[in-house]
Amino acid sequence: MSRAPLPRGFFVTGTDTGVGKTRIAIALLRALIEAGARAAGMKPVASGCELRDGRLVNEDALALIAAGNVQAAYEDVNPYAFAPPIAPHVAARQAGTVVDRARIRASYLRLAARTDSVVVEGAGGWLVPVGPHATLADIALDFALPVILVVGMRLGCINHALLTAQAVAASGLTLAGWIANDPGPVMPERAASRAAIAERMAAPCLADVGSGASALSIAAQLRRGLALS
Repeated sequence: MSRAPLPRGFFVTGTDTGVGKTRIAIALLRALIEAGARAAGMKPVASGCELRDGRLVNEDALALIAAGNVQAAYEDVNPYAFAPPIAPHVAARQAGTVVDRARIRASYLRLAARTDSVVVEGAGGWLVPVGPHATLADIALDFALPVILVVGMRLGCINHALLTAQAVAASGLTLAGWIANDPGPVMPERAASRAAIAERMAAPCLADVGSGASALSIAAQLRRGLALS
């Protein structure tokens, strides 16, 4: 029996900053690799970077490079790196830089040409601006990848999750599923909040991730949830 084709990749977004997007993106890369894919990660725009060997690098982007199984140039994984840990469009303005979507797409296409799947991690949430007229949602549209929503299980997550899912649907992209992730201590009435999201979300819950879960266990859940062979 022939194997189902592996997905071209996913765009990983979140309900907010600090909800665990990198953690999930790394586990997703592992799941894809375990399913036989040549896979690489990408972080198109990152702030909060540090200077190493004369260039700005981002810890999340470095982690994505380490998690992939395809050699990739740092500049393709993270085309735009800014030092201040602030909103990307503000950091870009302070640096005198305009984030060019065509440059980001060219980097993505170079990664896609060498891989079966590219896992693209956004910054902050779905509508985070990257310039005067563009958001992370526009970059996701440029890639036309299915979206995975990481829901940080904390107070306010129901509203944030449902609004983000609504915005993804309005963009015309497919929400492949969502992940309940604990970015810190377990919230009060977590199970009730998770159930409220599941009852109202059209997309499936791909994984339920506690704060102490390993990348291996998260990858196993994602393989089942996404039916990766």
